[in-house]
Order: sequence, then C-alpha cells, then structure tokens
Amino acid sequence: MATDMNSLAAAAACDGLDLTLSESGTGRPVLVLHGGGGPATVAGIAAHLSRTAHTLAPVHPGWEGTPRPDWLTGVDDLALTYLHLLHDRGLRDALVIGSSLGGWIAAEMAVRDTAGVIGGLVLIDAVGVDIPGEPITDFFALDPRGVAEHSWHDPDRYYVDPADIPADQTAIRQGNMATMRVLAGEPYMHDAKLLRRLHRVDTPALLLWGRATAWSHRPTAPPTPRPSATPASRSSPELGHLPQIEQPEATLALIDAHARRTADSTAA
Repeated sequence: MATDMNSLAAAAACDGLDLTLSESGTGRPVLVLHGGGGPATVAGIAAHLSRTAHTLAPVHPGWEGTPRPDWLTGVDDLALTYLHLLHDRGLRDALVIGSSLGGWIAAEMAVRDTAGVIGGLVLIDAVGVDIPGEPITDFFALDPRGVAEHSWHDPDRYYVDPADIPADQTAIRQGNMATMRVLAGEPYMHDAKLLRRLHRVDTPALLLWGRATAWSHRPTAPPTPRPSATPASRSSPELGHLPQIEQPEATLALIDAHARRTADSTAA
C-alpha cells in the first residue's frame, strides 16, 4: 500500500502506549526495529529506505530515556503493539526489518500476523530462538571490552572506553540495558515457544548474519521450512553482530534486493 508521508513524527500512540516514532518517505511501508544498542544501530537503514519507501522507525519504550509502562514486560508485548500499529493505520505489504532484538520482535510479529499485514521480513543477526547445542553467552556478564569482542568483526575500530562516554550517555545506556533485562532476561534472549511456531510463517524472509556472537547464532535451520517460504540467507566471517554498520553498502544492497523481490511477489 503506497502512502504519502513526508513529515517526521515525534510521537504516536497504539494500544494505549505512547511511542517515539521517526516516520518519513513515501511508498511501501517499512518498519525498522532496533536492537539493544538503540535506534542509532538502524538509523542508516531507515534513512536509506526512506528515499523509496514509507519508513517507520520506533524507539522501543524504555530505550533512550523513553518511558516503559509496567505492563510492558516481554518481547511479545512489543510485537503486538507494532503489529497493531501497522494494522490500525491500514498499512499492508509491510517490509519488517529487525536487527538483533529487533529481529526477535519481527519474528514474533510474523507468527501473530493473521491479517497478512507483513509482506516481507529481514532478520539481521536476530536473537529469540534457542538452538540446541549452541548455548548463548550471558551478554549482561560481559565487560565493555567483551561486548565489543562479541559485537564487531573489528572490535578495535569500534570499541569505546567507558571512561570516554559522557555521563548523560552512560545513564541512557544503563537505562537501555535495564529495559533489555526486563524484556529478554528470563528466559535469556529467547522465547522457548518461538522456534516451533515459526513453521507456520510463510512470509518471504532474508536472514543476514556475521560470525556467531555471544547472543546470536548462525541460523542452522531456516525459521520458515515451508518450501514456498524458505528464507534467503547471507553470512560473512568478516562481519559481526551489526553488519549494517560494518559493511553498510553490501548490507543495504541485500535489503534493497529483498524489498524488490517481495514487492514483486505480492504484486504477481
């Protein structure tokens, strides 16, 4: 569904939840969902796609100092809220892109999308499933250097000494992590029911991942095993957890191709 949206909205409401939402561009609706690192980790994706699509990029409640209501305690709460946001606005054929925790939210949206709102998925180093034989290291137990080692192929390039981070930014990061503990701390970084539910999803999906990290796995089995929905997969040993930052041109090219492919499939 094409829309006409050229403004940048600061706030939106859905299911009684106030959302901070960046919105721009015209064309096919695209929902871009960030991970634990916050909206800056997907800002490049949203900016790129806003040239050709109606792009919505929310800040998850509790991140960047935004309020989180007491009832919002799980990834499923966010998934339903964002699915209802698309539905209530009458948006269809939405491409949903999620990085890390955002990929988990996108997958939870897909298993609940009985109205067929979602036309395509892009899951970038998504967490959310427990793969037998591949235990997930406790992210919260890592020191800052350990987080960098598990996040980046080239950690020396991206590591920032905590002593060099301004106090206000440190407080925001601590708030982000506190919210992630609430949403994804128990069970840790996965929903035990999600893997078996994903076989019901027939939405065309693109899986992108770098080397295995502490909190995401190389997808050893496709999350949508139906032949009509077998996902395209792309991996690289030279990428870490955020390929959209380490190799943005290559990552965006793959996303663009999947966007065209899924748009063509829905138009056929």
